[in-house]
Amino acid sequence: MTAPAGQDLHPLDRAAQDLLFRAARTADAFAADPVTDEQVHAIHDLVRHGPTAFNSQPLRIVLLRSTDARRRLLPHLSRGNRDKTAAAPLTAILAADTSFHDHLPRVFPHRPEIREWFAGPGHAGEREAHARFNAALQIGYLIVGIRAAGLAAGPMAGFDPAGLDTEFFPDGRLRSLVVVNIGRPAGTARARLPRLSTTDVIHTL
Repeated sequence: MTAPAGQDLHPLDRAAQDLLFRAARTADAFAADPVTDEQVHAIHDLVRHGPTAFNSQPLRIVLLRSTDARRRLLPHLSRGNRDKTAAAPLTAILAADTSFHDHLPRVFPHRPEIREWFAGPGHAGEREAHARFNAALQIGYLIVGIRAAGLAAGPMAGFDPAGLDTEFFPDGRLRSLVVVNIGRPAGTARARLPRLSTTDVIHTL
């Protein structure tokens, strides 16, 4: 069914839609304004309500605030990502917790056997796949949450995961997925790149 002309089917007002999607851009350059712990906590308090399988919530966010932490990170990034990361107000490593199942008795209490299944012998592969997939879902929520706070995100996959994990997560529990710079965007926003149309993406059977 097609909506009548001029009718907006989104409950969010137009300004909120633009803030989250239409006007938002991936940022490469940021203003010097700091990103506070209070802002980060407010973002997480919103996005933690996004769905994950078994309510498992495997995303872990490691904030790199100190000069030493940023210094340890930079060698593991691709060369094109180093300068902008060194200058960003805040950088975070977004990782999947492969021991997420330890929290299942608290966050999924009506099915205690699920924790035991994930912990069972021979299920390490399923556990890591579950952690990665659901943490990736949460990363999408997080990027939208950063925009909702009036900030911009610069997510990057251009890094050496094995080297980064050895440097920051030597016990092997966490697996890095994305490095993201966070702050208020600076400079002129890039023109919006083309997006696939509804007819390219949606098919009805």
